[in-house]
Amino acid sequence: MVGVLVISAVMLALNWYLFIYVMNAVSVNATSLAYLMCPILTTVLANIFLRERLNAGQWCAVGLSVIACGMLAYGHLMDLIFSLTIALSYAIYLVLQKTSRQLDKFFTLTVHILIGAMMLIPLGYKGAIETSHSTLFFSNVLIIAVLFTIVPLYLNMYALKGLDSSVVGILLYINPIISFLLGVFYFHEHITLLQGLAYALIFLVSSAV
Repeated sequence: MVGVLVISAVMLALNWYLFIYVMNAVSVNATSLAYLMCPILTTVLANIFLRERLNAGQWCAVGLSVIACGMLAYGHLMDLIFSLTIALSYAIYLVLQKTSRQLDKFFTLTVHILIGAMMLIPLGYKGAIETSHSTLFFSNVLIIAVLFTIVPLYLNMYALKGLDSSVVGILLYINPIISFLLGVFYFHEHITLLQGLAYALIFLVSSAV
């Protein structure tokens, strides 16, 4: 039980760090690709290690998702490597949560965040310590931490009490679709016709599921 707690926290911290790094140093769409791969990896890992049975529709969704990810990764090897690492870390985290039903979910999440914070805070001192930030900056950080990190993680863990890991993984497709739309319409990132077709395919998969 302690081992699952610690490994889960490490996977979560690794996922956070890589996500932030790729978001800032690579592209928003690269992080979207990670969360397109995550449901596939979660479904496969749950099938292998948790013996969760998948119906024909779910296997079809996995197959279409693999095709869409292949279309998005074509010609972007480094993006694929980063995205695969991010996706694998969160997929492992989700599967591990399914194995620790006996622990209170809020307590579990608190331990994960504390261990993750102990790992990530020292990395913050690598940056420019002299940089000053306004009150707006810290307010935004608080909103991101609570509303867009802690609350979704708790809801994710709560959903795992009644749903299979594979189903929760497939529902993660909502995340990359929103990220893709933000990348295109807010950050004005360039996309190709192939990428547009791939995301359209993903949208169809998530709608069907």
